Amino acid sequence: MSTVCAFTTPARGHLYPLVGILAELARRGHRVKVWTLADELGVVRGAGVEAAAMDPAIEALPLADWEAKTPGQAVAHTFGRYLARAPHEIDDVRRALRDEDPDLLITDINAWGAPAAAEASGVPWATFSPYFTWLPSPGVPAFGPGMKPMRGPAGRLRDVVLTKALNFDLDRRFLSDLNGVRATAGADPLDHIHDLWTRPPRLIYMTVPELEYPRRHWPDSLRFVGHCPWEPGTDTAPAWLQDLDRPLVLVTASTEYQADDALITTALEALAHDDVEVVATTAGNDPSLFTAPPNARVERFVPHGPLLARADVVVCHGGMGITQKALAACVPLCVVGWGRDQLESGRRVEVAGAGVLVPRKRLGPDRLAAAIREARACRPGAQRIA
Repeated sequence: MSTVCAFTTPARGHLYPLVGILAELARRGHRVKVWTLADELGVVRGAGVEAAAMDPAIEALPLADWEAKTPGQAVAHTFGRYLARAPHEIDDVRRALRDEDPDLLITDINAWGAPAAAEASGVPWATFSPYFTWLPSPGVPAFGPGMKPMRGPAGRLRDVVLTKALNFDLDRRFLSDLNGVRATAGADPLDHIHDLWTRPPRLIYMTVPELEYPRRHWPDSLRFVGHCPWEPGTDTAPAWLQDLDRPLVLVTASTEYQADDALITTALEALAHDDVEVVATTAGNDPSLFTAPPNARVERFVPHGPLLARADVVVCHGGMGITQKALAACVPLCVVGWGRDQLESGRRVEVAGAGVLVPRKRLGPDRLAAAIREARACRPGAQRIA
């Protein structure tokens, strides 16, 4: 029996995809323990995995990139948070090494301290990523703004220029501080900030090649493992679901607060007069803030599995969790890319023919209603990805 210690960042969208893997390792006889959000310890333990709270100082540094006024400010805030959390992550890993004597360490791609401590420990380690990589590659658009792939000389020039500019800017702003953190952990420096994706001996990549843009070369360490489905409460479908007799539209927002309440408000208005049943899960938003029309139901949380088994289309912010859950259930998406990596998720869905991307700045009831109708016709693309 091996001992596996895993470390997540304070995000349910990173914890939940990992729980299924950890639970399977435990079922196969390994001892598995994860350091994660304090509020989620009971849920994780219920899946058969030992769990401990991460250092409270990490949870005290949540992302508030939704307050940023520009994409550059959002990146600065996010990476600044990763750097601020890193020393506490290093301490968590060192305590686990001392107290648990692990045979394997698993770290989160959004943690910058934990993988440095893992690398310095000499213990076998891996990193998992539940979202698309921003590792550059020829022919792949610069990551972030959700640009469409563009072929020919003009496309190659666009990708080379923007990618070099982006990576130069990230290295200039953050590489020195990142390497300072790594030095305190005893890990070697990185040449570029995107080496975070290639330094782990194994990268557990939670998506499928069909949703990726073609690359000339993938790192030898990378393994596509597909969608890793797990969520709490999937065995209990709500009783009212059986009473719905019209096509179902699932509308959902981010599990972590991103000020994306306008997505739900606009969707409720856009669908108010359609011959559909709408179920909106508000997640990080207070459900009492929304007024549901007669054909809609608004809840903080409902397990998505039973809803997706009935859904015609999903309207969402573009988080990788709901995006891949919908596609795995053969349900097309209307993605309103809200921030972070979500424009990239939506663009890949659109390029794959499995849905439609609506830029946040164009969000409105009429535009969203038209996009939802267009997305509902994309079921063959969703079935192909599934």
